Amino acid sequence: MTTEQFKEAYRNKLYSLYAKTLEAASDKEKYLTLASLVRDEISRTWLQAKKLRAQQQENQEKQVYYFSIEFLLGRMLDIHMINLGLKDTCERGLRELGIELAQLREEEEDPGLGNGGLGRLAACYLDSMAALELNGHGCGIRYRYGLFEQQIIGGAQYEFPDDWLKYGYYPWEYRAADEAVEVRFGGAVRLQANGRIVYIHENYEAVSAVPYDIPITGYHNNTVNTLRLWSAEAELAKQACAAGQTDCRNTLQYKQSLESISHVLYPDDTYHEGKVLRLKQQYFMVSAGLQNILRDFRKMNLPYANLPDKVAVHINDTHPALAVPEMMRLLVDEAGLSWEDAWDITVRTMSYTNHTILPEAMEKWPEDLFRTLLPRIYMIVHEINERFCRELWDKYPGNWEKIRHMAIIADGYIHMAYLAIAGSHSTNGVAVLHTDILKKEVLHDFWEIYPQRFNNKTNGVTHRRWLLAANPKLASLVTETIGEAWLEDPCRLQDLTQYADDAAFQKEIAEIKRRNKQVLARIIQQKNGIAVDSDSIFDVQVKRIHAYKRQSLNVFHIMDLYQRLLEDPDLPVWPRTFIIGGKAAMGYYIAKRTIKLINSLAEVINNDKRIRDKIKLVFLANYNVSLAETIIPAADVSEQIPTASREACGTANMKFMMNGAVTLGTLDGGNIEIREAAGHSNIVTFGLTAPEVLQYYRQGGYNPWDIYHSDPRVKRMLEKLVDGSLSSDREDFRAHYDSFLHHGDQYFVLKDFAAYVAAQEIINGKYQDQKVWRRMCIHNIAHAGWFSSDRTFAEYAAEIWRLNEAAISCQDGCEQPGFSPIAKRLGTMLQ
Repeated sequence: MTTEQFKEAYRNKLYSLYAKTLEAASDKEKYLTLASLVRDEISRTWLQAKKLRAQQQENQEKQVYYFSIEFLLGRMLDIHMINLGLKDTCERGLRELGIELAQLREEEEDPGLGNGGLGRLAACYLDSMAALELNGHGCGIRYRYGLFEQQIIGGAQYEFPDDWLKYGYYPWEYRAADEAVEVRFGGAVRLQANGRIVYIHENYEAVSAVPYDIPITGYHNNTVNTLRLWSAEAELAKQACAAGQTDCRNTLQYKQSLESISHVLYPDDTYHEGKVLRLKQQYFMVSAGLQNILRDFRKMNLPYANLPDKVAVHINDTHPALAVPEMMRLLVDEAGLSWEDAWDITVRTMSYTNHTILPEAMEKWPEDLFRTLLPRIYMIVHEINERFCRELWDKYPGNWEKIRHMAIIADGYIHMAYLAIAGSHSTNGVAVLHTDILKKEVLHDFWEIYPQRFNNKTNGVTHRRWLLAANPKLASLVTETIGEAWLEDPCRLQDLTQYADDAAFQKEIAEIKRRNKQVLARIIQQKNGIAVDSDSIFDVQVKRIHAYKRQSLNVFHIMDLYQRLLEDPDLPVWPRTFIIGGKAAMGYYIAKRTIKLINSLAEVINNDKRIRDKIKLVFLANYNVSLAETIIPAADVSEQIPTASREACGTANMKFMMNGAVTLGTLDGGNIEIREAAGHSNIVTFGLTAPEVLQYYRQGGYNPWDIYHSDPRVKRMLEKLVDGSLSSDREDFRAHYDSFLHHGDQYFVLKDFAAYVAAQEIINGKYQDQKVWRRMCIHNIAHAGWFSSDRTFAEYAAEIWRLNEAAISCQDGCEQPGFSPIAKRLGTMLQ
């Protein structure tokens, strides 16, 4: 539409929604008016996409369904406008009406549908799926509240409800109550023989799963895919009450109990009720999603044996692993297939991504809880385990210890990762190192019996969100310099390498970075009341607060640098602003104490005039996608410092790289591949390697007291944790002190400290030579294209899901006649 057409449509929409003039409308009403206009355009495109999908079903084209407990979407207004080609027109039209688009964007809530990397990755993959025109859909839960809103009070984290739906609805969702399904919990199962054994589930608690659909638009291609989120509602309970089938006196309490399933992301599972609720959530999501998938499949009028050729179901981490037994239930109990046929179909349909090697993140459920809550699913899992163990006995006769170690049910627990591996045809890690550790260490026994099932798919991030939308000035400069091809083929970013030493281009890159830093500095002033120097190095670590991510190592370096500045205020260090952000899980005591430690140290440093503002420390509260979109473009240094081998891949490292930050990191996860892509001279690495860490875990040989006694810096820092220097309560940081010295320094913080300080010195030196630093930044941007989620998703589509068989052959010659544009695109990405 033209600018004039937009302005007229905008005024009319505002009048029809609120019966107000522009002058009388609030910013929220103006935002919702714009969102409504964009939604109208999406609806028109979506209608065509649904017609196309119906044709695809008639043509029996394969569909992928991506199951994830999290989808961290971020604000969607900008992305939809960019993808639909509307942003310039809307921004220009609004400005002529006296409205700034940036002001309206601030009115949009971040959907509380995820927490961290897992959810952000899933959102990136949905974006790439639509951009690549693949037939795919997301499946998750519509949480009424997100994880929590983090507020810092007295330096400590406090949790408040993340009420992202406080206005009653989300402008980008469409309720589809006519497609609701029933999900069952509890009760009992009896067997009935009638020619074949039939399983009768009775006296169960029925929950109505109502779908809410969020459109996922593709970039300039008229594709609209669907993220289907399920909400637990008590419609079935109300019907039972009205029919006199249940006691209605406690209907309200019962309704609240049922609807709590989709009430909040990650209920606290440190107590029994929280564990029950988490398991309910996981089954609720997969049962509703798979019922929906099979309902659509039946419309094809094909035998169930064809399901793996038409449907791919992907399990993102272990949370959706119940998809395996639920698919078996649907095929055996409802479709009447034999166990053997149902198992073959299930395995060929399912695929699984493992995201961690941390034992505590390898989900397992108490057998008694599982049996009570999901009686029929327990029976199926038990049968899967029995058959799997018989398979292991045939391979390892007499080796009871190995079989016990690999059993899906063992020692009173059900192991979800083992269930996902046994019940799927593909298990992938998310970085080369991570996949190697899975095969050689953590899941070695499974790799031995299923080597063909294991593969690597290094994570990626969508460059449309994290460069085009988050850093528009940089995106415009890239386009002006190398053309628009990178928008659809991000690997073309490498064309920037020829400008790495171009003085004029370096200057423009530096000016954009400085403007982004000024924006972030204003936010820091507004949120924290701290004035920071935009010409200082912005050194950033933003991620979930966890011991293995080692925010404590960052803190120790800051403490050491502060001490050195006290001893010598003329120390030749470039001014540095340390920025840390992230949430600690509600029940994770030491992580919450880490936040308190950061803020206590900040209080000391930021108010000490003796160091002449050489360093500042800022903790930015309530880190989310929107805040990340401001922080990441402003970062000079990207802190990616987990214990080597502990971080599966990371995706924040890729976002920072894409925006010209230099990675300071351990040789772990995606950092290794960033170093290979950008070049060893364009990243600063340090510390123990993964093999060294794993060797210590296996054989011991590390004593943190040796570091304490040999490095006076370490001794001084540790004593400051408990001598009242940072808190009037000397016990505030006792848990940290004990974890490092009395509990073995599990994540090798002290061991890596000296190497980390040396790496920080390298950063300081390189930054002071701006020509060298800018060249490093440009090389990072130029080589970030390989880390686009488009590449990752093309690999999933072609190599795991076989969504487009032509794409695989396309690698050998995309110019051959007969290849579709999407096949050519996938082939290019795979090359």
